[in-house]
Amino acid sequence: MPLAEPGAAPPAAAPPAIEPAVARAYWRKTSALMWTVLAIWFVASFVVHVFAPSLNAVRVLGFPLGFYMAAQGSLVVFVVGLWWFARRQNQIDEEFGVQEDA
Repeated sequence: MPLAEPGAAPPAAAPPAIEPAVARAYWRKTSALMWTVLAIWFVASFVVHVFAPSLNAVRVLGFPLGFYMAAQGSLVVFVVGLWWFARRQNQIDEEFGVQEDA
């Protein structure tokens, strides 16, 4: 038994959802957001910890700042960063009309 009916034409490809110029603008905003979040992640993950001994002179809630950033602060930055990234990406998606259906 054949997988397709003889003489049946394949369905035509759907036109692109957005025009190429709009797609480039969308990608420009999306990639800028991605690089911003990666830079914040890098600072919270590595730069703060490299300078932790010098940050220990500052106290937060009675704990040295270097210890606080290693134990709690970086995690708070990551969670807030993820929330902000998702919110901002949804705004960009809505701006360009490519949002997911809710």
